[in-house]
Amino acid sequence: MATPSAWVRRWAPLLSKGGRVLDVACGGGRHARFFAGLGHPVDAVDRDPEAIAAMAGVEGVTALCADIEDGPWPYAGRQYAGVVVTNYLHRPLFPQLLAALAPGGVLIYEIFGLGNEAYGRPANPAFLLRPCELIEAVGPDLHVLAYENGFEVSPKPAVVQRICAMRGSLPDAGQKQNFFLNS
Repeated sequence: MATPSAWVRRWAPLLSKGGRVLDVACGGGRHARFFAGLGHPVDAVDRDPEAIAAMAGVEGVTALCADIEDGPWPYAGRQYAGVVVTNYLHRPLFPQLLAALAPGGVLIYEIFGLGNEAYGRPANPAFLLRPCELIEAVGPDLHVLAYENGFEVSPKPAVVQRICAMRGSLPDAGQKQNFFLNS
């Protein structure tokens, strides 16, 4: 099983204790398992039936096989303490992802950006974010806590864009101290 993203691990403590998490396009479930291990109930969705079947019986994870690009949004009206998206981009879902955040909810998003085509897949510009596109996507609805857009060497050379944003006010000082000083 792949290890959780360092970006996701860094910002995970901002989620309210025991708050429900939505893992979008969860694949093999590395982040769903991670959050469940931290005591968060997790809704995990992916269109790959094998990936979803692999999570059967994982305590704290409710896995759903659904095509969220061509089918209805299965989480309409639900709100989450955290929404996690890594290595997946379907721009028309941004409004549903933002609507799924409860007050104080945290969006943790990590995806490839323009320029990644020089280093491998994905190379199609339709699946690569423009600089600052995640900031534009969260708009005035969320408070951006951190944003990165640039080249990284590990785990493989890539151009990556990341954001951590919160609905509502900043976390209290006790929560903030470890993220900005020890990252």
